[in-house]
Amino acid sequence: MTTREVIIDKADKLIRNRGYNAFSFKDISNDIGIKTASIHYHFPTKTDLGVATIKEHIERCEALKKKVANESPQIKLEAFLAIQTQIKLENKVCIVGSLATDLNTLDDSIKTELQLFAKIVIEWVTEILIEGKELKIFDFQMLPRTKAIMIITNMVAIVQLSRLTNDNDFEIVKETILTELRPHK
Repeated sequence: MTTREVIIDKADKLIRNRGYNAFSFKDISNDIGIKTASIHYHFPTKTDLGVATIKEHIERCEALKKKVANESPQIKLEAFLAIQTQIKLENKVCIVGSLATDLNTLDDSIKTELQLFAKIVIEWVTEILIEGKELKIFDFQMLPRTKAIMIITNMVAIVQLSRLTNDNDFEIVKETILTELRPHK
């Protein structure tokens, strides 16, 4: 990884573990063993680093969408759910959930990038649901975008809630999402 990528990776971990407002360039500098001036070389401001971190998540999401583009809606949805499963396994929280708690204190450029990321995820899950319904793989009664938001928010929330309850709750919610989408005979 390049120095820039290492800095973004560390910022991502700090945002998702502590929150955006709870870390500084000094924290990154201490953790990865470079001077804060080196961080400022790549990211003049913390806002620049925050935007770059969200852009990294967008790039990963777009790469996953491309990777599963020719798969069935079931496989696409499972790919989305696998992101949340990985977040859970790493004992992290979703970047959107983490930054949303600091939203009122974030610069507009971070808010804009975060809104774009949320929009991309919502549209992707909505498209998966529409395709699945058209192919009669999924069945649901509400608007596809509403169902997509319900799936996303359930997964984001259960990652956090299951830290307090039982890890099995995460699996139960994930399986219930898939079960409820299956057509009823």
